[in-house]
Amino acid sequence: MNLSKVNSIHYTLSGQSDLPVLLMSHALGTNLTLWDHQAQALQGSFRILRYDSRGHGRSPADHGPYTISLLASDALALLDELGVTRAHFCGISMGGLVGQFLAIHHPERITSLVLSNTAARIGTREKWDRRIQEVTEAGIPSVLGEVLEGWFSARFRSMHPPVADTLARALKETSPEGYIGCCHALRDADLSELIERVNAPTLIIAGTEDQATTLEASRFLQQKIRGSELIIFECAHLACAEAPAEFTDQLKKFLTSRTD
Repeated sequence: MNLSKVNSIHYTLSGQSDLPVLLMSHALGTNLTLWDHQAQALQGSFRILRYDSRGHGRSPADHGPYTISLLASDALALLDELGVTRAHFCGISMGGLVGQFLAIHHPERITSLVLSNTAARIGTREKWDRRIQEVTEAGIPSVLGEVLEGWFSARFRSMHPPVADTLARALKETSPEGYIGCCHALRDADLSELIERVNAPTLIIAGTEDQATTLEASRFLQQKIRGSELIIFECAHLACAEAPAEFTDQLKKFLTSRTD
């Protein structure tokens, strides 16, 4: 596995060099380790490229605010520097919004698209303004409880505390400035009028208990993206962590049928 940085964006690259590339983009407040289960399971079939979004993990937390265009440009720069002309893309939540932007504005770079627990517009301006204010005034701990309740169902949190604890630690270690910068990007991003331009083969994954990106939001994506497929899991917002085996099986099935 290669660990390095491109334009200060931290990434890992694993798998044989002749395999198709799968670029994976994580959710707000997490980092590239969110995809550990999927990366381990799929690296025999794909070259797995994961990265820490700007302001997260080991990537820099430059002064914000950020935009979804900026976050997408980081992903493009990573592909460019590694000489990857086209890639499969899998993004969850904020990462899914990045994937939508890339598929709309840079379709030639996206072989196929997996949009997990995301929406053309995530949340409301009021929600993000409140989140920005809370973190600005009192830091990440002020939103920890609310975020964890949204990430996982109560059932999962009680049965799998190590998983929840690991991701809680990732959230606590996220730069407040980076978190706030990405909150600005999410607050201002609305792809509702553009999403029908997506032409890439698309798999949409939703959770029955996801309050942040609801089933209604996922069905809107399915309606607007021609030929897209919707799969629903019994989980909350982080399907790849709450239902890792089922998520990975569906991901592999979709991607292998659409590999160049």
